[in-house]
Amino acid sequence: QVHLVESGGGTVQTGDSLRLACEGSGRTYSSRTVGWFRQAPGKEREFVARISVNGDNALIADAVKGRFTISSDNAKNTVYLQMNSLKPEDTALYFCGVVRYGSYSTSTNPDDFGSWGQGTRVTVSS
Repeated sequence: QVHLVESGGGTVQTGDSLRLACEGSGRTYSSRTVGWFRQAPGKEREFVARISVNGDNALIADAVKGRFTISSDNAKNTVYLQMNSLKPEDTALYFCGVVRYGSYSTSTNPDDFGSWGQGTRVTVSS
């Protein structure tokens, strides 16, 4: 069983930066693919980025490419999402999840991820 806790959200202005963290616990976390997703009010959960906790398999969604980066610290069992040049359209509740089946995945579908944390809210004002 993997337990995830997201942190780092907040209210910022357009152009500011935030770094989100997804800390995991559980025996298999360090071998899993972790995904960051976001959900704005009235919208479906949207893929943002994924990485394997050992640092490979990184992918950034086209919508945030060039502004967001994803990284992992295997020793800390933590995956980070660095968000720069934030825009109002980045406002959402951000979640991290681990791949549900197996340990390695190239999926961007939220249905293939689970053990969601409680989310961390990001609000970007114009």
